[in-house]
Amino acid sequence: MKHIPGIDMSTGSLGQGLSVACGMALAGKLEQKDYRVYVVAGDGEIQEGQIWEAAMFAGHRKLDNLCLVVDNNGLQIDGRVSEICSPYPIAEKFAAFGFHTTEVDGHDFEALSNAFDEARQIKKQPTVIVAKTIKGKDVSFMSDNVAWHGAAPNDDQYKTAVADIEKVLADIE
Repeated sequence: MKHIPGIDMSTGSLGQGLSVACGMALAGKLEQKDYRVYVVAGDGEIQEGQIWEAAMFAGHRKLDNLCLVVDNNGLQIDGRVSEICSPYPIAEKFAAFGFHTTEVDGHDFEALSNAFDEARQIKKQPTVIVAKTIKGKDVSFMSDNVAWHGAAPNDDQYKTAVADIEKVLADIE
């Protein structure tokens, strides 16, 4: 967070990020500052009770300068999110806490850009963007594979991954 402009806080997988973001967003409201607060959380992370306490707070305080992005890739370190402790349906749960909700393909940059544009227009509600993604997308041995949740590739795997990604980029051009 000290090396990347705009990253004011980095937490971890325990759900603290949304609570901190709520504090930052409330401070902006109280100080009548014109800034937005963005936070990213994983679908496994939103199993934490702290997430739902923060969501209740954000909705109650109508923190329309807050935007949460949930990376909904269906995997966490222990396995499939749906088999560990399912948070589904994600959008409906956040809506119950007063959030404006949007669901997008998290690999579609235009859809993400539109969702962020929409979030900026919403008044008197925080926004959650549920971004459906595939962990390790387009890397032959990583795609949707829970074993890669917290692992690093060796040199040969790295070369394979780079080649896989270069192939995807070449197909786009």
